[in-house]
Amino acid sequence: MMTTTSPVTSRRRWAGLAVLSASVLLVVMDMTVLNVALPAISEDLRPGSIELLWMVDAYALVLSGLLVTVSALGDRWGRKRMLLTGFAVFGLASMAVLLADSAIEVIAVRALLGVGGAMIMPSTLSMIRNLFTDPAERARALGVWAAMAAVGAALGPILAGLLLEHFSWHSAFLVNVPVMVVAIAAGLFLLPESRNPRPGRWDALATVLSMTGMVALVFAVKTFGKYGLAPTALIATVLAAVTLGWFVVRCLRRPDPLLEIGLFRNGPFSAGVVTALTTSIAMAAVLLLLAQWMQLVQGYSPLETGIRLLPAALAAIVASPLAPALAAKIGARTVLAGGLAVTGLGFLLLFLAPSPLGYWPVAGALTLIGIGNGALAIASAVIMSGTPAEKAGSAAAIEETSYEVGGALGVAVLGSLAAAVYRDQLDYEGPQAGVVRESLGGALDAARELGSAGGQVIEQARTAFTDSLILTSGAGALLMLAGTVAVWLLMPRGLDLSTAEH
Repeated sequence: MMTTTSPVTSRRRWAGLAVLSASVLLVVMDMTVLNVALPAISEDLRPGSIELLWMVDAYALVLSGLLVTVSALGDRWGRKRMLLTGFAVFGLASMAVLLADSAIEVIAVRALLGVGGAMIMPSTLSMIRNLFTDPAERARALGVWAAMAAVGAALGPILAGLLLEHFSWHSAFLVNVPVMVVAIAAGLFLLPESRNPRPGRWDALATVLSMTGMVALVFAVKTFGKYGLAPTALIATVLAAVTLGWFVVRCLRRPDPLLEIGLFRNGPFSAGVVTALTTSIAMAAVLLLLAQWMQLVQGYSPLETGIRLLPAALAAIVASPLAPALAAKIGARTVLAGGLAVTGLGFLLLFLAPSPLGYWPVAGALTLIGIGNGALAIASAVIMSGTPAEKAGSAAAIEETSYEVGGALGVAVLGSLAAAVYRDQLDYEGPQAGVVRESLGGALDAARELGSAGGQVIEQARTAFTDSLILTSGAGALLMLAGTVAVWLLMPRGLDLSTAEH
């Protein structure tokens, strides 16, 4: 059941999808922009190491902490209202960067962007669930939505590189403002309102538990990845376990839970979540390493790096809209598990590429990864098709949380593996050995001060980093294989997305 303010014609549905797709494109693009803009921000504001970490992490911590609460509020208050409010918050936060002249103020802007992102991302998915009541049409719509997310991931580094070549780092944020203004104007006229007509009583305790638990979980994962078994990471892990465990038990016991945990009893729903989680774990780590490899080993500029990462996004742009039609012919289970397998083949190609690693095997691997990522459209389709319309907010929150937690886990776990391999492969005990062994960037900086010995250090460090990329890609391939098996077992053989409905 859902409530809408007016009948939704076919033309209005697809026009509404254009607004939703444009918004997700911008939010995904903004996630990648900071990576390119960070060096310019650091040069201008001179943040300390802790401030630098918070610039990167503030967005993810706020976003992950608010996803469940904001999605539940959207179900009650109205998903259109929540989405448009998210547009406004995102635009205002982007404009506020003009007032930011310190690292703390940039962190505050990033946190406010996280608030806006938490309002936008799950709202787009839950509104697609309610706009497109026909399962087959919904699958096609989600294919377009997934393709726009791929476009955002591709455009982010390229746009940031272009802007930073001609303007200050503020421009990387300000580009959001006109798009948000247009999105609000279009959304007011094109998007229908929808909400859960019987949301039940608001659970204030569950709200506190979900926010505390998710922030603690993401913080713990990130801290483990950076500092290992640090006391703060252990404390955050215990806090996350207690609060999230309590939250799950409370949701399972209530007739009107803040988050519908019972959705996991549905096999296709769980398969979709596994797909989102495993893909984001592997992608976050390997693509981050590839971006560094291109710049620090191959010597490409940020703009050149963005262009050379394009094969993954271009392949996903093609594969995502085609995935629903392919699923109708050979089955959703085959496409979903097959997409994970093809992504795994991409990582395997990186692992098996001849030495020294060059760009063309990387381009081939990125193409396979992008094709495999087309299955993410099917993951969203099976998640939403297995969810009642009034519970769309819960399903969207779970899917988006899977991506956020998966990304954090990928950087922490696989990133830690890459760092360990780098240190193990680097046979250097000379001056500034600690700095050299800490990271490739540190090794390149230290080499400039080592005179004639610097060239050998650079060569060793670049070789060690390439080895860490290759071995981490092998770990990513194994993870995708495990995901493929899990999805194949969870998905029923005859599931048809053109008729699938809760």
